[in-house]
Amino acid sequence: MFNPERPPEITATRWLNSDGKRTLKAEKGKVVFVAVAAMACPGSLKYGLPQAMRLTRAFSDKQVAVLGLHMAFEKFDEQTPDKVAAFLDEHGFTLPVALDKPNGEELPQTMKDYELQGTPAILLFDRQGRLRRHYLGAVDDLRIGAEIMALLIEDKDSPRDTSIALERKLAAALLNPDDDHTHSDSCGCGHDHAHSHSHDHADEQGHDHSHDHAAHGEPGHVHGPDCKH
Repeated sequence: MFNPERPPEITATRWLNSDGKRTLKAEKGKVVFVAVAAMACPGSLKYGLPQAMRLTRAFSDKQVAVLGLHMAFEKFDEQTPDKVAAFLDEHGFTLPVALDKPNGEELPQTMKDYELQGTPAILLFDRQGRLRRHYLGAVDDLRIGAEIMALLIEDKDSPRDTSIALERKLAAALLNPDDDHTHSDSCGCGHDHAHSHSHDHADEQGHDHSHDHAAHGEPGHVHGPDCKH
């Protein structure tokens, strides 16, 4: 069962725009934002990757690591590593991007490990490497910026009680986005999406953990709102 307290590593066959392999473990101590994208998904081009680039210009890379994760779970011939590299270069997306490891006919490895529903999506990790947010679809810059700032306020070894208190303050201050997103049947899915609802997880010490999802439907067959094929 997926545990956001101890999330798995990104499994990549190749990293683009990077001198070498990047790992979540190596980024501990920073807040980590991962833009989950697919070049075959217009929502990734319109929302996810441009937002990630804006974050690289807004936050110091010494405090916030902004990464991309490209998942090819359909249209494989159109999303080869070379074509993804050309796509990133064409659109000026210079952030480090991991190419998720394919599993033949199945979902790629990281997509499967994280139970991801599709693209565009966001994974947000705290300084201790815990997954604190998982969104499917477009999320407003102000909300993401506020959530990153809240995680930056937490110390690198912040006790769980402190994290919970900050979560509650943030939840009280931020209004939940619209929950009536519906994307077109032309996306090939036809599912409705509630934008963000919480699930409480507890580790063996009994701590609660907020892990926000915004997805319904079968994995690999859902794109974010405004994704039209």
